Amino acid sequence: MNKLSGSIPDALASIGNLQQLYLAHNNLSGSIPKVLQNLTLLAKLDLSFNDLQGEVPKGGPFANATHLSIDGNDELCGGNPQLQLAPCSTAAAGKNRRRMSRSLMVTVASICALLFLGLVVFLIHLIHKRLRQGKENQLIPTAIDEQHERVSYQALANGTNHFSEVNLLGQGSYGAVYKCTLQDKGITAAVKVFNVWQSGSTRSFVAECEALRRVRHRCLIKIITCCLSIDHQGQEFKALVFEFMPNGNLNGWLHPASKIQSLSNTLSLAQRLDIAVDIMDALDYLHNQCQPPIIHCDLKPSNILLAEDMSARVGDFGISKILPDDTSKTLLNSVSFTGLRGSIGYVAPEYGEGRAVSTLGDVYSLGILLLEMFTGVSPTDDMFKDSLDLHKFAEAALPDRALEVADPAIWLHEEAKGKDPATVRSRSEVCLASVIGLGVSCSKQLPRERTAMRDAAAEMRAIRDAFLVQCATETWPAVGTTGLGSADS
Repeated sequence: MNKLSGSIPDALASIGNLQQLYLAHNNLSGSIPKVLQNLTLLAKLDLSFNDLQGEVPKGGPFANATHLSIDGNDELCGGNPQLQLAPCSTAAAGKNRRRMSRSLMVTVASICALLFLGLVVFLIHLIHKRLRQGKENQLIPTAIDEQHERVSYQALANGTNHFSEVNLLGQGSYGAVYKCTLQDKGITAAVKVFNVWQSGSTRSFVAECEALRRVRHRCLIKIITCCLSIDHQGQEFKALVFEFMPNGNLNGWLHPASKIQSLSNTLSLAQRLDIAVDIMDALDYLHNQCQPPIIHCDLKPSNILLAEDMSARVGDFGISKILPDDTSKTLLNSVSFTGLRGSIGYVAPEYGEGRAVSTLGDVYSLGILLLEMFTGVSPTDDMFKDSLDLHKFAEAALPDRALEVADPAIWLHEEAKGKDPATVRSRSEVCLASVIGLGVSCSKQLPRERTAMRDAAAEMRAIRDAFLVQCATETWPAVGTTGLGSADS
């Protein structure tokens, strides 16, 4: 035994005088070369105990079974009948059938296993979804039915002309808002239709229901009713119905679609002050008068709605969070939730670091909102590159250059009153410096350095009241006598 491997080389047939060839007990494989039949002088050929396969030749040394030894090669077939090997056609067919049968069984078993695994995963997902939806839907009657009678899908479809684009007021992450006329109630409302296929929309629906169930304040959007039904296509339908705000949202007034600014599409300084007071009164209520406190988590101009008299309503509680009772008395009023909560430009920096949601996160968003309201510059404006942002832009203008960064649209309203521009700017400068300073103090990088919501609301009201007094008397009192903080407060 030489431990030979591989196939028997055809070149052996060229040794015409070869009389004996012993290749037993090796690892030879493949078929026996037919050219070995030409070795007519070969008296002994031993190929036993290898891994040879296929048909055994019949001529030359293979014709006499006494001169040939092929034992231990189970895959050989045919040859001289004296060898008593199975016919090659039968052996090959049986082998192929065995191979096909084995492959088929493996394939079928694999497919069945995959189908079973897929079915198990699908059933687990379906059960989990049903349980979650059932749990969430149980919350909805608690949140709405106690106070409001539900409205039908058909009533909303009729009132929006089947949710026509003509009545589309806006779109958000989880759905669209339409103007709707409810004939039976005789009112015009805003209908927020949730996209039930959007991940998180049901969670947003429940969050908004639960938050609005707990609140009652003149500066928060008022919910009229809700709808949980099936639409005309047989799909699940969820909607909230709110009071209609004829003057749209604050974003449309700070950044009007028309490039031509006028008195009819911009806000005066006094209007901005009143809106700021309303927003801060609403947040003070949510943080300090609701038990447990509610964190809005998405304060920005498009979520501030304006009534017919231009008074403000804070809306969109879709990602708001109600603090657990055991956290409602902690220093920062915080609670941990996964994921970034808020909109780019307004979200508190600590949320991006995975920090807990807190009332001071709302204070940061408020600070950015104040700066945008009085400078007219969005926090996502192209001018902000590298390390420059709206907070640093406004802070750099304090305390003496507030007029330089103020929204130019403010002066349209002041000049329209026919008063001396120098006098107007002089009495506006202290007011703008104070409110921009408050925005800067609310939007500081570190949460502990931000002005507390209750203090910020009181200061904003003092700034507004002092300005109104100045407008009436044309004499601006010293800052120290109004209780206004400095730019660094």
